[in-house]
Amino acid sequence: MLKKIISLCFISSALLWAETTVTTVDTENKESTKVVKKERKLIKSDSIRVDAKAKVFVPLEVISDIEVKTLVVDDEEITLPFEMELNKKPDTFYKYRFNLSNKEIDIDSDGKIDTVIYVNKNIDSKIIRDNYVKISGKNISKEGTHRKRVYITVEVDSR
Repeated sequence: MLKKIISLCFISSALLWAETTVTTVDTENKESTKVVKKERKLIKSDSIRVDAKAKVFVPLEVISDIEVKTLVVDDEEITLPFEMELNKKPDTFYKYRFNLSNKEIDIDSDGKIDTVIYVNKNIDSKIIRDNYVKISGKNISKEGTHRKRVYITVEVDSR
């Protein structure tokens, strides 16, 4: 897992002030009048330094584009293996899983499932092997070139 440490430094200046109260007495009129006078005097000036650190984690992502091309004749059953590459090796095993937008595909839109995608449940290395696409030719009723797009993401397994 790629870890980046970011260090932040905050510098602040702290000034401490004191307030004093002065009482005066008027002696001319022989009256005692109190005058309250407040003065602010600087007691101490200091600097404070605070450090903060943050760890940045880069999530797992599939970085390889996978394109499967094949020719299916009549009722032929075809199994096509493929590999997926991640951006890094996972930090712990059995914590992540693949999420596919479609696992079962009706490639020719006739209502019958004819293509199934199997992916390895164990994400334990940077290159994931033992994945395959299984195509059943007997469920494909329309001739021609068929294309479908499947999106693959990596999620944290909540089991």
